Amino acid sequence: MGAIATAFGLVFDPYVLAIIMGSAVFGMFVGAMPGLTATMATALLVPVTFFMAPVPALGAIVTATAMAIFAGDIPAAMLRMPGTPASAAYADESYEMTKKGQLDLCMGVNLVFSVLGGIFGVAILVLLAPVLAEVAINFSSFEYFWLACLGLTCAVFIGTGDPLKGLLSLFIGLAIGTVGIDPAAGQPRFTFGNVDLLSGINFIPTLIGMFAVSELLRGAVTMEATGARIQQAVGNMFAGLGAVARRYWKNFIRGSVIGTVIGALPGAGADIAAWVSYAVSKKMSKEPEKFGTGHIEGIVDSTSANNSALGGAWIPALVFGIPGDSITAIVIGVLYMKGMNPGPTVFLQTPELIYAVFIIFILANLLMFPLGWVAIKSAKQILRVPRNILLPVILIFCMVGSFAMTNSLYGVVLMVVMGVFGWLLEEHGIPVAPLILGLVLGEMLEQNFMSSMIKASGSFVGFLDRPIAGTLGVLTMLLWAMMAWKALPFGRRQPVAA
Repeated sequence: MGAIATAFGLVFDPYVLAIIMGSAVFGMFVGAMPGLTATMATALLVPVTFFMAPVPALGAIVTATAMAIFAGDIPAAMLRMPGTPASAAYADESYEMTKKGQLDLCMGVNLVFSVLGGIFGVAILVLLAPVLAEVAINFSSFEYFWLACLGLTCAVFIGTGDPLKGLLSLFIGLAIGTVGIDPAAGQPRFTFGNVDLLSGINFIPTLIGMFAVSELLRGAVTMEATGARIQQAVGNMFAGLGAVARRYWKNFIRGSVIGTVIGALPGAGADIAAWVSYAVSKKMSKEPEKFGTGHIEGIVDSTSANNSALGGAWIPALVFGIPGDSITAIVIGVLYMKGMNPGPTVFLQTPELIYAVFIIFILANLLMFPLGWVAIKSAKQILRVPRNILLPVILIFCMVGSFAMTNSLYGVVLMVVMGVFGWLLEEHGIPVAPLILGLVLGEMLEQNFMSSMIKASGSFVGFLDRPIAGTLGVLTMLLWAMMAWKALPFGRRQPVAA
């Protein structure tokens, strides 16, 4: 109890609270700008934390990250331009709700369930950190291969309309992901002598191009203002939330659990948690045909998942020093810098600092509510900006985000190319979401497949030898078999004759 009391004293210091507030505003701004990710917000804060004590340094990073993950939902709903990759899974769904005049409800759900999902993730972090970390530490390349396969299977569910077009989009994404250095042989692939392509197709410029630039092109071609055609009065974001909560409370719990568990798996993170949760929501829904048309159900699942994943990602980081995602990889560096060596001993040597992190997490999620409300109210004014001003400003932000990720014009060129390509795909009815999923998980799939084949000396039996790997493998193959059966003429349900 003494350590907890000390932790409260450390957090509720005026200086620390001022740092948390400043970081919250910074994270909210970075997350709301397309292309400026939560990871970038964390990385930009690292030089500043050099001059801080451990508690304000960790408070700055925790708060900015939580705010950025939520803030990515704002441009996703208003302009179909996800501010962060964690918002990409349900950007189309949010934007369709906005077009139907349900922007207030969409933003209210995003805000409230982001806060609740974040608090759920922190609660699990506090209560079950050692248990979940013990499960996560048992994951080897075999388990991660099957996890990637399971994640890629989600492409069939997230693609609206024709499943074959969804699979085509997924395979395009996987193909794009092979550009760069072969992870096993170290040989360049499909680089055509271009030095920039040696590092592969960068994910962030591709994401910006596929969602933001393609939407700008669509607005230009149709001679309509992207987003500006949606003229809505600033209304009450919390009207109707009670009905949503009563109807979809199970979705919130399921999304939060999925997010926390995936967050606890090293290398997964909030973006994969959102994709998987959205796909599971569609698969389990009683009205899956509504997904992709502006249906709130998938948003409840996904926005709960990506925020709860933040707390989950800290579990292996604190207990074993293994990063749960790119953000906690940066955090581990900060912990070492501050003399807090992550691992089981950190709970014995500096328990007050661990409790301080827990308190900051709860504080950051509670702070998200009023700051998120202000951010949404302010951002709604974007919808009233004239087209000839709005589109160039959005394009400039997209270019800045793409340039920042590669530190060269290569990122900007890639963004433009992928934007045109994404626009062409959607004009022919091919969804871009599965392509993005393939690009996200393609590297993970290939690296773990090659590592597993080397470990198993080329034998495929090794993929099912371990208990967790075997369970995931059987589950994935059963899912594939079920989808193949349904695709066959005799596997489909025949209409009952009158």
